[in-house]
Amino acid sequence: MKKQFHLKKLFSLLLAAFMMISFSIGIAASGEKIVTPIRTELDGKAIMTDDTSALLISGVTYVPLRLFCLELGTVELNWFESERKAQIRTAGLDISASEGKQYITVNERPFYSGAENLLRSGTLYVPVRSIAKAYGLGVKWCATDDGSFGYVSLVSEKPRAEHAEDVYDHEVLYWLSRIISAESRGESLLGQIAVGNVVLNRTRSENFPSTVYDVIFDTKFGVQFTPIANGTIYEEPAESSIIAAKICLEGYTVSENILYFMNKALSTNMWVSNNRPYVMTLGNHTFYS
Repeated sequence: MKKQFHLKKLFSLLLAAFMMISFSIGIAASGEKIVTPIRTELDGKAIMTDDTSALLISGVTYVPLRLFCLELGTVELNWFESERKAQIRTAGLDISASEGKQYITVNERPFYSGAENLLRSGTLYVPVRSIAKAYGLGVKWCATDDGSFGYVSLVSEKPRAEHAEDVYDHEVLYWLSRIISAESRGESLLGQIAVGNVVLNRTRSENFPSTVYDVIFDTKFGVQFTPIANGTIYEEPAESSIIAAKICLEGYTVSENILYFMNKALSTNMWVSNNRPYVMTLGNHTFYS
């Protein structure tokens, strides 16, 4: 009997795995994203179990924003159809998320994930790591005891996110957003973040000054950034550049090694490309270490 029980259990697991694989192959073959419901636990207790759940979509775990926030307390929700944007207010948190954006905003702080917020059947889904940060939750990917399925484990670790004015140094944000805007206005958000990374990476390098202001206005080997020479550094920054600067100050980095960048189509000085190791290209900018 015991042997039959184990054989039956093994058969059930194999059948479930076969069905999941077949389902995934069918979706992938049709060109759509692979979507799998995922169990979610908060401090060891299952959440979002009634009408909708977390989804694993092409390797990223998403949670329904409103339902997730409801699990952690009472919320006030507003939906702005023209902007495809949800705004949630709950104890100590002002959260907003827009369809297609790669970040959510919490107390005027952008929490970047690199994955777009998704609207599915009228429900806005956001990457779990972004919204977990708002609530001070750690995120772990775990496996069930038998190893057949994975699930997301959220653990209370820190206080809820503070407000932007209590986190960012005003002067640092002021100058970082302006150099990003002057150098990369019109580039993708990731491209703008990379420009900000160059400035911050330099502050940590012994070969450059140690503050954002001094890096931007460094003239030890000549003017380092064109906007200093032509005055565009003093122009009001684009909103996307302020967001990019904040994301950099939140600790997100495209690369910790990039120290230089250039637009080869506009540059008249090729010293960087001739003397520094190439790292990557984003949009019109090429980055070097």
